[in-house]
This record gives sequence, C-alpha cells and structure tokens, in this order.
Amino acid sequence: MALKFHSVEEITKIHTRLTETFQSGVTVPLAYRRKQLLQLARLVQENAEAIMGSLKADLGRHRLEAALPEVGPMVAGALLSAQKLEEWTKPEKPEVEEWRSSWDTTIYKAPKGVVVNITPWNYPWVISILPLAGAIAAGCTCVIKPSEHSPNVSQLMADLVARYLDPNAYAVILGAIPETTHILSLKWDHIFYTGSTSVGRVVAAAAAKNITPVTLELGGKSPVVVDGDNTDLEIAAKRILWGKQQNAGQICVAPDHIYVARKHQDALVAAFKKVYADFWPHSKGALDSASEISHMVNDSHYKRIQGLLSNTKGSIAVGGGSTGEILRIEPTIVKDVGLQDPLMGEEIFGPVLPIVPVEDIEEAITLIQRGPTPLVLYVFTDSEVTKHKFVHRTQSGQLILNDTFAQLGVYEIPFGGQGDSGYGSYLGKHSFDAFTQRRGFINVPLAAEPYMAFRYPPYTEEAFQALTLQAQMKIPEA
Repeated sequence: MALKFHSVEEITKIHTRLTETFQSGVTVPLAYRRKQLLQLARLVQENAEAIMGSLKADLGRHRLEAALPEVGPMVAGALLSAQKLEEWTKPEKPEVEEWRSSWDTTIYKAPKGVVVNITPWNYPWVISILPLAGAIAAGCTCVIKPSEHSPNVSQLMADLVARYLDPNAYAVILGAIPETTHILSLKWDHIFYTGSTSVGRVVAAAAAKNITPVTLELGGKSPVVVDGDNTDLEIAAKRILWGKQQNAGQICVAPDHIYVARKHQDALVAAFKKVYADFWPHSKGALDSASEISHMVNDSHYKRIQGLLSNTKGSIAVGGGSTGEILRIEPTIVKDVGLQDPLMGEEIFGPVLPIVPVEDIEEAITLIQRGPTPLVLYVFTDSEVTKHKFVHRTQSGQLILNDTFAQLGVYEIPFGGQGDSGYGSYLGKHSFDAFTQRRGFINVPLAAEPYMAFRYPPYTEEAFQALTLQAQMKIPEA
C-alpha cells in the first residue's frame, strides 16, 4: 500500500490550525476533554477488526498479538483517562508557613500546549493512542506522525482520527524522513518520540533549538538474568520465549539476551527446546503456516537479522530457520555467545535470543552495570537476596521479576527509559503528567504590605538579620 504523504505546506497549516485551537481555549473544559476521550475509546472499540487487520497486513500479527498488547490497552487507557479526569486535574493546595496561609498557594495542572507524537511501526497503534489519551486529558492539541513502514496502519489511523475526534485539535500527519524533518523544525510545546536511539538523538537536538521538552522512549538491549539456582527453568524459558516471539521480537521491551550461570546453560537450552515444541507442534515448527508468527517488517530488516545469525560465533541451539518469501525467521536460541559477538552489538530487534554464560549473578550484575542503561531489565529468581541485589545495584527504566512483556496495561506505574534508553514516562496518569505543566500560583494580598517593609531599600542590619533567619537554621547531627 502506498501512502499519500502530506506536503510541507499542509503540515504547516495543520500546525497553525492546532495552535489557534489551543490558544482559543476550546480544549480546556473538562467536558470537552471527556467527550474526546470517550470518542477515542469508541474509535478503537468500534474499529477493532479493522485495526487488527491493519496489523496483520503490515506485520503479519495474529489477532491475539494485536488485541492483547494494542486493542485492549487502548480502550482501557482512554476510558481510565475519562474516568480519572477530575481527580487528575484537581489543583493541589500545598502546606505553607502560617504567615503565608492567606496567599492562596496553589499548583494548577496546566496543559503544555500543542504537542506531537512521533511513533514507530512495531506497535503503532498503542504507542500512538495511549500518549494521545494523555494529551487529550491534559487539555493539549496533538499531532500524531505514524511510521511510513506500517502504511495500512497509518492510513487507517489518519482516517479514524479525522472521523472520531475534533479535527481542529487532533490530526495525523503522513510522511517519511523529509516530512518528519519539517515537523521537527516547527515550534511545539512537547515532543513525544518512540524509536531508535540514533533518531532519538536527532529529535532531542531539534527540540533543543526551540527549548522544547521531550519524552524519549528508545529501547535498547534489555537483558534477562536467569538465576538458575533459584528458579524453575521451564517456566522461565516459557515466559522468555513468549515475550521474545511477540511481533517476531520487533519490540523495544523484547528480551534481547540472557545471562545465566555456565553450569545452568544446558538445562536452560533443554527447557527452551521443550517450550518451543509446545508452542509450535506443527510439522515445520514456527515456520509452519499454522503457527501464524509475525514476519520482519521489510526485506532490509530481514537481511539484517539473517546477517547476525550468519556471523555469530555462538551455536544455534533452537530454531535458526527462515523463509524469505514471507520474511519470516523462526524464534532462535543461540548458546555460548561471547560479549564481542555480533549479536551483542546493537539491539537485535528480531526473534534471535543469545545466551551469554557467566560465572554467577555477580558477574551478570557487573556486565549490566558496565553496559548501556536498558529500558527493561528482566530477572528470573525466587531469591529475596538476588532481588535485593538487582533493585539496589542496577539501573534500568523498569525492573521486571519472573516475566517478560509484563508492563502491558499496568497504568499505576510509569513506563519509560533512563539514560541510554531515553527519558520521561507515560501510561495512565503518567501520560497525563507528560503533557501537563505543574503551574505554581500565589496571590500575595495587598494587606500584607506592612510586613514587607524590611525588604525595601534603604537596607539595614536589622532587616538583614530578620530576612536571613533561614541561613541560620540549626543543622542536626547525622
């Protein structure tokens, strides 16, 4: 499917239209926000089959792998935002000193303004809609720029957003690199970007020119640590392989590689073989037409993963097959992978999972500490001692114990990266927070003027002593 991209002139007009809408105050009333959020939920629910069909056309995704991580969370996220709107937007009244108690000290939740969400092809719906729900709840106007690599999704999204939401406040812009470059040249009040680290740097640099705040969700090599002494290896293998094969590994939170004690590597491989046979009991395994696994997004990505498998110094223990006709690569476990192996370079972003044998948990922690900060760190253990070590001695956007891909629909905690994997977060209220300014407010009464006399010139020693009491506060012993 070929997309008709927006022209530079059309993009500028959309930006102008959304700016004028925001400045008019139309998006501020809670009744307006609630209506748009409910419309967003209807957009997804009433078009669920078409949405799943677009994911099938672009990525070969099975209905379950479309409904579970995308359709369900989008409906729930929009409805949660509508239900919690009054709670989230309620001004805060912080505690203040007695002498300032009449100043009406308040923190208002103000919309940042006109925002843009630049989204990837791998989970295109949920990464577009959940931040959009936050932007609507915050009172912002919002542009979505979906990927040109998922054309069926992008066209359907453009059609549905225009049909269900206020077109003067929310829009989808279609385009590729030139169009995105023009988008980034415009002045936005917040930029939300999900994708590769290399493009994330470009986005951050463009935002810096206008001093625009940014949320970056960048992924990276999310490691898995299997504490073989304190976990059920078959359950670990089942949950790891399930997470890895989602969308053929083309997801920023996919398990990227495994650290396991050398003495447990063979047992873990045996567990993967058993789980593989349970998942795909067909004559051709995962490559059988009955398996319905997802395919690589395009030929270049397929060849990149094939190149990694051709050049690895590890041993393929499970899988390894592929079919170029439909760009499928079967979920593949590679054992005895060294730290300098091609598989340990950049994020794999495909259905290949290397196992790196280590001496013990301590070596795994050291390797994680030395590497880039991951978006997600997965640890399989029933040991409180091991858990404590990873909570207090490692860094990551999220730390997930005993599962993969588990943050789906967990709106109570923020989802986001740290360091190399980005910054900022979203999901549930955290999506609202991403597009909201906590705006401080005080109203200093004119009646307080007699108490202000000390601060005015000419300055005196008496005034100095009275107005610098904070600097003289007693510091307690440690």
